[in-house]
Amino acid sequence: MTQDALKDAVAAAAIDEIRRRLDRDTVIGVGTGSTANLFIDRLAALRNDFQGAVASSQATAERLQGHGIEVFELNHVGTVPFYIDGADEINPRLEMIKGGGAALTREKIVAACAERFICIADASKHVTTLGGFPLPVEVIPMARSYVARELVKLGADPVYREGVVTDNGNQILDCYGFLIDDPVAMEARLNAIVGVVTNGLFAARGADVLLLGTEGGVERLEK
Repeated sequence: MTQDALKDAVAAAAIDEIRRRLDRDTVIGVGTGSTANLFIDRLAALRNDFQGAVASSQATAERLQGHGIEVFELNHVGTVPFYIDGADEINPRLEMIKGGGAALTREKIVAACAERFICIADASKHVTTLGGFPLPVEVIPMARSYVARELVKLGADPVYREGVVTDNGNQILDCYGFLIDDPVAMEARLNAIVGVVTNGLFAARGADVLLLGTEGGVERLEK
């Protein structure tokens, strides 16, 4: 199967995961990226079975609205029963690196407000140790050089993602050559650097369920 076919298979599996738990009052959280987009496209068929969604990025909001799904502000919702999103990497403990699409801060906020985080990913994203994928760090623009120096001290090779401005008006440093043995501790350490908005480690709040697309079918792994 192609990678796109694997992504579509896990998007379909996520629909099956939540379908029976939807009602007209349900507002769900939806992530950002190519796999999340396939989920949104499939979610459109159920748009009359739930109230709407909270989007983790402007791009996701526009795609949801394009399918006739109402988008709510998270401040008006509070908590969501499900958050469905992809990952750039995910380990056996269901800790992740996310933020390849520069939506990491809003993704992390919606995930924090979710009762259940369902990660959908193809098998290429399943790794033993996080860090093969460059770890994104969202920074306040005036702090970019300072944060980069601090990241170097931690052993990372930070590269400014030129031409990218997040939905929050900030910038991204991608950390290369940065294998992470203790994602929970490193997530906290990075967030403590002055000028960091957040980083792409989703370890303190990882996924609850992983739907993993493999050549043999979709595997369901639970924390």
